[in-house]
Order: sequence, then structure tokens, then C-alpha cells
Amino acid sequence: MQNKKFAILLAFVLSFSFTFSRGQSADAILAYITRYKDLAIAEMKRTGVPAAITLAQGIHETEAGTSVLVKKSNNHFGIKCKDEWRGQSVSHDDDARGECFRKYSAAEDSYRDHSDFLKTRPNYASLFTLDPTDYQGWAYGLKKAGYATNPKYAQVLIKLIQDYNLEDYTLIAMGKMKEEDGLAKNEVTTDKNSSVLVVKNNNDEKGTETGNANNKMEQDAHSDVSEVNYPSGEFKINDTRVTYVKKGTSYLTIAQQYEIPLARLFEFNDLKQQEVTASDQLVFIQRKRKTGEHEFHTVQPGETVNDIAQSEALRLESLLEYNNITANMQPAAGEILYLRSKSPATPKPATKNSVTEKFNSGASAVVMNNDGTGKKEVHQKSNFIFYTVQPKETVYSIAKKYNVSADDLISWNQLEDYDLKIGQSLKIYR
Repeated sequence: MQNKKFAILLAFVLSFSFTFSRGQSADAILAYITRYKDLAIAEMKRTGVPAAITLAQGIHETEAGTSVLVKKSNNHFGIKCKDEWRGQSVSHDDDARGECFRKYSAAEDSYRDHSDFLKTRPNYASLFTLDPTDYQGWAYGLKKAGYATNPKYAQVLIKLIQDYNLEDYTLIAMGKMKEEDGLAKNEVTTDKNSSVLVVKNNNDEKGTETGNANNKMEQDAHSDVSEVNYPSGEFKINDTRVTYVKKGTSYLTIAQQYEIPLARLFEFNDLKQQEVTASDQLVFIQRKRKTGEHEFHTVQPGETVNDIAQSEALRLESLLEYNNITANMQPAAGEILYLRSKSPATPKPATKNSVTEKFNSGASAVVMNNDGTGKKEVHQKSNFIFYTVQPKETVYSIAKKYNVSADDLISWNQLEDYDLKIGQSLKIYR
């Protein structure tokens, strides 16, 4: 009789755990998605953790942002302290009474720690060999790896992803869907305060380009654009506080808003004194780091050393020192800049009047003729291999196997998206 009662009670508990999301209003869940989708997308671009999985976990663990734990700790993923945690903590009843949970100063920190937690622990390594769109594999893999004790944890995540079209945000992060298309399915409006930065990339597949050979070669030769989404308000890059502002924003207003002396604001951003921002841009409200978050940065067409220092949240003086260059030098597109250590060679400079722009990363270059037309040539380095894509392999899994970034793999092979075909040959620089 006692065993029967226990079984009934256990079934009730599991049923409640599995269906909790149904108890949350759709409005609360949609509000959570609207508020945190940009963070999930940004983290997927940074680490490869699917945005759909991140959002589903966040919704589940925080009860759509209403749980006691998230309100007192900004802990969106129920991550416990563990032995290595040295940050702040809170006591919260979970599997046992008074367990130690990590506490964060902001949701951004929680999202970042969640991605790093999965990325750096060996028991989750197999997840990163899966296709990012395989949310069911990720959900069951998380449960198998011990992320949660709830036997129905995988089903909870899968149902949330399916009910709220969270897979759209994975596709958005991969560049396979426009953000407005994904939002329309959930009838969620875009946050008016969110910012979008348009940057040039070098995956042009056109055979010819027309334009001014000397002054517009880089702009015309690489006409495709991709969108980089930054959260509204304050967030962090390379563990450094930053905000993204529109063109014409007063620096004095920014300094006053974040209670920073105006002179220090210019110092943090390696800028000369000026009244307003000259473009839509990142403005750091904390001194940038001496070392980058990434090992390398591939120079994009038109990028200056200042642009790179800002995008990587790295002090300009460190960037110049690592690469043995000066502040007025413009590195050539495709050159590799070191962000954490001394470069073995000085990068080649861009030349305004050069007729050939070589891309050392293996990307295409446009050779301009005297009549202003151009043809595409591919310049190769000797230190590369050809790799044949195997069944179930993805850009992320191959990049991880060879310790390179997914972005570099796409650039080297001039891929239009993340789709790969079995037997496809990829060039990988070593």
C-alpha cells in the first residue's frame, strides 16, 4: 500500500514537472523569448550552443522569468556552485534544502556562463558534434550528460521548442532565416531598443564586379552583408561592459548615464575628444582587456585596427604590440591578427592603389582590370589540407575537430550558409 502511494505521488510530481510550462501563460513565455532571444542568438554565434536549446532551458529553469531563484540571483539555467565557482552565490531549495546556486549581476552573465559551462565540460563535448538544428539530440544529450535530474527534462525542452518555434532562433543565428520571419511565427514584436549592426563579409560568390578600381575595390568586391545583433542597454564583450549606440549620440550623455568621467570614456574607447558618435557603434564603459577572448581575428575588407580593437574588446595598444603594427596602419583584408600573444610575422598592409588584394585566409580576391571590371581569383597558402565531409558532420563539428572557428571555415571555403553535403571537400588551413 505504501509503495502504491509513493508511486502515485511520484507520478504526480513528474507530471507537474513536465507540464509546468503549460501553467505559465503564453504571454509570459513570449515576453521571456522577446527579452532574451538576442542573448541566445549571440551566445550561439559565440560558442555553438543552439539558441533554441538555450531559450528552452531558460524558460523552463526560470518558469518564464518568474521563479524565486532567477529573481534573487539572475541565474537563468539553474547552475549550481560546483567546486570551481568563486563568484557570488545564493542558497535555494532544489534536490536538497539550502543548495548553493551561482549568482550573477545580470542576465547576460548567466547566459554567458551557461554557454561556457556546456562548452568547457567534457561530459557535454559530444553535444557539439551534433548538427545545431538537432534540438532533440541536444535535449536528450543534456539529460544523459547529467544536466538535470528530472526524467522528463528532454521532453520538456522539446515541447517548448516546438510549441514556441524556438528553432527559428537557431536558424537566425546560422543565417538561414531573417529575424523578422522568426518573430512573426510567435507574433512577438521586435524590441524597439535593440540594435543591429551591418558589417561587410568576404563570402562573395559573384564572378565579376564593377566599380572604381582604386577607391571602392573593397566595398564593391564584397557586396554581401550579414547582421550582428547586439542587446539593448549594457552588455559584455570579452568580459568588458559595453553599450551599442546610434550615430549622433552624445558622448557626454553616455558618460553621464553610466557615471563615468568623459575623459575616461574616450580613453576606454581609444578615441580623441569629440561631441557625438560618428556612426552606429560600440562604446565601452569599462577599460578593455589586455588580451582578447579569441586567439585570432581575420581582417575584413575596410576594417581598421580601431574597428578590430572595438569588436574584440581589446586595448588598441595591445593589438598593435601583439602584431608589431602602428595605429595608422591598415592591415590587408584576410590578414590574421593575433589577440593574445605575439604574432610571428607582421601582417601585410592594405594599399589604396594596389590592383590585387590577396586574402591569406584562403578567401577569394577580386583582381581589378584597367577598365574597372574585375575577375575573382583564389589565392592559396601551402599549409592547408582538404577534408571530405562525412555523414552527420556539420560546420561546427568539423571546426571543433581542427580547432578553428566556424566563421573561418565558411570564409576559407566561400560557403553561402552552414549547409554541407556528404562527400563535399573543404579546405582547412593549419
